[in-house]
Amino acid sequence: MDIAMEKAAPRVMRRRVPATRRERWAWYLYDFGNSAYAAVVLLAVYSAYFKGQVVGGHEGTRLWGISVGIAMLVVAAISPILGTLADFSGAKKKFLFFFTALAVVFTAALFFVMPGNIFAGMLFFILAEIGYRASQVFYNALLPEIAEPHELGKVSGNGWAIGSFGGIICLLIVLALIMLIGGNTVIRAAFLITAVFYLASALPLFLWLRERAEPKPLPQGKSAFKMALERLGATFRAVKSYKEFIKFIVAFLVFNDGIMMTLDFAAIIGAVLFGMEQQQLIIFMIIVQITSVAGAYLFGILAHKWNSKKSLVLSLALMVVAVVWLLFVEQLYVFFIIGGLAGFALTGVQSVSRTLVGQFAPEGKSAEFYGFFEVGGRTSSFIGPAVYGFIAAEAAIIYSGRGLDALTAEQMGLRVAVISIIIFLVVGLFMLLAVRQPKVASEDVPAD
Repeated sequence: MDIAMEKAAPRVMRRRVPATRRERWAWYLYDFGNSAYAAVVLLAVYSAYFKGQVVGGHEGTRLWGISVGIAMLVVAAISPILGTLADFSGAKKKFLFFFTALAVVFTAALFFVMPGNIFAGMLFFILAEIGYRASQVFYNALLPEIAEPHELGKVSGNGWAIGSFGGIICLLIVLALIMLIGGNTVIRAAFLITAVFYLASALPLFLWLRERAEPKPLPQGKSAFKMALERLGATFRAVKSYKEFIKFIVAFLVFNDGIMMTLDFAAIIGAVLFGMEQQQLIIFMIIVQITSVAGAYLFGILAHKWNSKKSLVLSLALMVVAVVWLLFVEQLYVFFIIGGLAGFALTGVQSVSRTLVGQFAPEGKSAEFYGFFEVGGRTSSFIGPAVYGFIAAEAAIIYSGRGLDALTAEQMGLRVAVISIIIFLVVGLFMLLAVRQPKVASEDVPAD
């Protein structure tokens, strides 16, 4: 089939063996575990601990943005190569296991980061974050193997919803320990608990899910790595033929900046602007996770029954409303409401974006297309947090120079940086409107 015919035809994944219910649940449970990492390390506990106690002051905000950015830059660089190699060798699960192990080991290592241990705090987090983010290339690439094209939205939404429950449960465990015992040791122990939670939830995927891709024979004298590079080069050369996919990836790169900035700095914003303690931050993130379950479920249904692009546009519009509202809020209880709305919206953005990649990907190139998806996501994850951290820190320095006290200057810097989130979300939304959704093999999912 030539490229023109391939683009016009519905995306149909020919699988020899249909996925079983147990295999799908194994895939869901992996999300259950890695969402605990996101909830505890990125959102509620480690980000605030690193900024407030390991570093302190506006410099903590800057170094947190740099740490996130370094990890994302590494993942952006390696994702296409690894995705192509996984597709060619039929070894998605092997790569997934390696990066999962990396994430689990260095999440546990965060227990040893004490106040003032800035280098170790950055290094261990960067390695854990590389493992967590790189593993998503291969986890996402397994989606087309367990779901038909017309099921992608529903199955992806289920994964996000069940995954959000994992974050809620892990946060509740940590919250109970902090309330009963308290102290920095319990906060650091949260990272050991999260590592064990992540590992236990990931094991069913490696034990139960059968990878359907078959290794392709290597030409004489060529290694799998060399073939991966050649295949990736061919994909880059042919990618101009997938214009709508490129338009989507560019739009995703922009609006995902706003999503990542919101996620990576939510706990810092809560702690600095509203004086939230660790218990309050955990409760806040539990609310965000609960609304994320509802958002993932609802937007998954909309993507399946309505239209993936329209579902994504709606979720992005709600995200813009939440962040603009944040500019004007002063009361803590309103911040909780905004968090609930943002959780509902951002999970829809992430879940439906993943669905669209699966619908764009031609047969046999799922890991490569998800590799490009990760490049867009991780590039924006590098740019967004670095931009936010830089703006917030520099604005704080400027306001401090105008005579404001340190806390007020830091608060003003964070609010100024919020404007950059809005810009990324709005520009990305308008770019998305120009993307044409691919056809799918079901009358239930209309194309634009």
